[in-house]
This record gives sequence, C-alpha cells and structure tokens, in this order.
Amino acid sequence: MLDKHHQTEFRTQFVREPASLRHNPALVLNADFRPLSYYPLSLWPWQEAIKAVFLDRVTIIAEYDDVVRSQRQSFRIPSVVVLKDYVKPQKRVAFTRFNLFLRDEFCCQYCGAKGDLTFDHVVPRSRGGVTSWENVVAACSPCNLRKANRSLRHCGMHLRRTPRRPSSEEMHAVGRRFPPNHLHDSWMDFLYWDAELES
Repeated sequence: MLDKHHQTEFRTQFVREPASLRHNPALVLNADFRPLSYYPLSLWPWQEAIKAVFLDRVTIIAEYDDVVRSQRQSFRIPSVVVLKDYVKPQKRVAFTRFNLFLRDEFCCQYCGAKGDLTFDHVVPRSRGGVTSWENVVAACSPCNLRKANRSLRHCGMHLRRTPRRPSSEEMHAVGRRFPPNHLHDSWMDFLYWDAELES
C-alpha cells in the first residue's frame, strides 16, 4: 500500500521533457474524464501507464498500435487512461519556471517579445525585492539587461500588466491556448484546446 505522499506523487508526476513525449506517452484523465492537468498536460511515460494498469489504478480508454511484450504476453501500449479514483484538483498553482512563463503567456512583460526568455525581479533583490508571483515576470534577455538592478521608474520601462498570483482556473484557461508540441489523435476527444468555454 502506498503512503499518501507516494499516491499524490504517482498522480502528479507528469512528463515535462519533450524527449519523453516522442515515445508513446499516455494522456492521464481524472475519473471525470478530464485531464488531471493542462499545465503541463497530464502525460505519463508508457511504462508508468502500463504499471498503473497492472496495479488496477486506471482503465485504458485508447491504445497505440505499438505493442510491448513480456515473457508471457503482449499488449498494446495505452494512449489514454482514466483514474479509477477521482483526484481533487489542486487549487494552489505552484510557483515554477513553467507556470510563470505560462502565466505571462511566454512573452516578455516589458516589450512583448516571445523568444530568449528569462526572469526579472520587478523590484530588484538588491533593493529588497522578493522572489514571488507578485514580483517576478518573464523578460527577454535584452530587457533584463537594460533594466539591470534598477527600478522601473529609473530605467523608464513599463510592465504590460501587473504581476500577481494566478488562480487554478486562469492557468487552465491559459494552458488550453498553449498545447504541447505532441498531441496524439486518440487524445482529441478529451482535449478541447480550441473550444469556446462556457460562460
């Protein structure tokens, strides 16, 4: 029997590395048939999906054509699995590099550039600024160098919007606009990336 920490970890450790997405990842749905996460998309390596099937934690909804073989049997690799037990979605959005870039829609909060992103402390740490949702923004390298450790007033720069802690709902909405590079056909019935959200 897994302890509570390992159960949580089991359900929230998703593939984030693009290299892992090239090898038959499984889309993980909650018991209500919605993805556990959109940011990043809840994907497991195929090995984890098969392990979860054998542990009777998930039901297979769709499969790849690819087959894996053990000494005794062969079976198709799951492409979509659904958890047998409903997991309550996390309300608190973790303060991570990916989530900060996602909140800022992968663009510099000073000039709007979309490439060469890094981070900037709006109030520099050397002036007492803290590392928090409310004081860190995505910034392109040129803007970051231009601002350096000065205040916005001293360098004549302006933020496109005031940084703040995003809600889980806001991150889901933004996450739908930035799907991963790899989307398997069997996932499309469960992902509504371009669907208009109900008001």
